[in-house]
Amino acid sequence: MPVELRKRKAHQQPATTAPVRKKSGAAAKVSKVVEKAKKAVNPKAAEEEEKEPNGEPSAAEKVAEKEEAKEEDKAGVKEPAGKVAPGDVITLEGFGGEIQTNEGETTTLKELVDKSKTGVVLFTYPKASTPGCTTQVCLFRDSYEPLTAGGLAIYGLSADSPKANTTFKTKQKLPYPLLCDQSSTLISAIGLQKTPKGTQRGVFVVDKEGKVLVAEAGGPAATADRVKRLVEEGK
Repeated sequence: MPVELRKRKAHQQPATTAPVRKKSGAAAKVSKVVEKAKKAVNPKAAEEEEKEPNGEPSAAEKVAEKEEAKEEDKAGVKEPAGKVAPGDVITLEGFGGEIQTNEGETTTLKELVDKSKTGVVLFTYPKASTPGCTTQVCLFRDSYEPLTAGGLAIYGLSADSPKANTTFKTKQKLPYPLLCDQSSTLISAIGLQKTPKGTQRGVFVVDKEGKVLVAEAGGPAATADRVKRLVEEGK
């Protein structure tokens, strides 16, 4: 009886998933061109994602800063982990390096203290013309006369440029100068620099002898209220 031969099925290779290739440099460039084209077709969508074209904070950033300012005031005034503390006596000569006024004049903390009658108030703010900072400078503006009646000189201090601070001062009709510390040397020296960069909102007060009376972080209202209490205590 003849033997029947059966054909074997061909061996099938297991299916494999093609590896996902990363975009080459050329492909990445094409993606960027496509993205630019999308923005050109719908520029309003691009503006919503980025800052306003005039350099002002976006609507989302304004809301975020208002909420941050509210939280700062709820938390009250706190001691920053800085280099100085109330009761310390600092050497004014060379302290904090050189800074500029909003008019572009170079000065130092020592020069400001020497020109004052009893001492200097420096209140710090993160960025000129933003909502929380506007609230803060206006609180010091509205209480300027009673706060300076005892001889304290008031200054706002930030890392902004003279141009940005001059615009801020003019728009809000501030009766006191705004100081520009673009290298953050003075902001760091008084313990109100954020890590790794940025300015923490707060207030620093030093008298003619270099004694630190206040060195605290806090929200817009808390910083102004702290100076009010200091003035009341000195009466």
